[in-house]
Amino acid sequence: MSAFDPLVTDPDPDLTPPASTPAVSFESGSETLLGVLHVPAGPGPHPVAVLLHGFPGYERNFDLAQALRRAGHAALVFHYRGSWGMGGSWSWAHVLEDAARVTTAVREPGFAAAHRLDRERLAVVGHSAGGFAALMTAAADPSIAAVASVAGFDFGRAAAACRADPARRASYLELFGDLAPLRGTSAEALLAEMEAAGDSWSLAGLAPRLADRAVLLVGTGRDDVTPAPIHHEPVARAYRDHPVARLDEHVLPTDHGLSDHRVRLTRTLVDFLDRHLPPASDR
Repeated sequence: MSAFDPLVTDPDPDLTPPASTPAVSFESGSETLLGVLHVPAGPGPHPVAVLLHGFPGYERNFDLAQALRRAGHAALVFHYRGSWGMGGSWSWAHVLEDAARVTTAVREPGFAAAHRLDRERLAVVGHSAGGFAALMTAAADPSIAAVASVAGFDFGRAAAACRADPARRASYLELFGDLAPLRGTSAEALLAEMEAAGDSWSLAGLAPRLADRAVLLVGTGRDDVTPAPIHHEPVARAYRDHPVARLDEHVLPTDHGLSDHRVRLTRTLVDFLDRHLPPASDR
């Protein structure tokens, strides 16, 4: 592990090539997705983490990206179709398609060589709906080495709740109404898409496909968006029971955005990735 604390210390200024923050783009569904890649100093090749933001994407976790870079992990933040000025329309399926496309694109030989990335050491990290997308993406792609879900939204559990309780359905319809940064959708369309997917979007059901991967689950104890008893505890229990052998699981006493636990979250994530995908200098 690095001798310095990546939360509070910059890396050796004499490392070459120096750290950089290139703007990058990817094609998905005939649309261009814009992103920012945080490349560590040094020759690498560097492990890379793709950070998936949630709905509608106010919290994009750049603090995590910067800390990961200081720790020797390249980190990518990007926008999905139909969000924050990107072309196309927003949907949950497009989030999954875009996440799969980008996690493939960062490992294409030309892109990886240009940015000194290790194609064999990829992690997917997501928050809220991004946590759902991270687990789904990793489950569908066995070559993804590690996955982290923070306050992950379990769409399968939410769909079941909507079927059972009209009041819960109304609450999700209200939750999905924050569409200002998005285009091409509606709360009604997003709710219908979730209900149609149903159990196929259950996170607990992914345990068999993640059994050989490093998995980090971070729940939130003061969260009215993804309350831990509904969205975290059943998933963690299913992964322990399967078992997912390299499971790290935490519940932090904080809100949905981890507003007062950002340092704790960052240390938890850096430690997880340092253990399972150590930076080049540690190999």
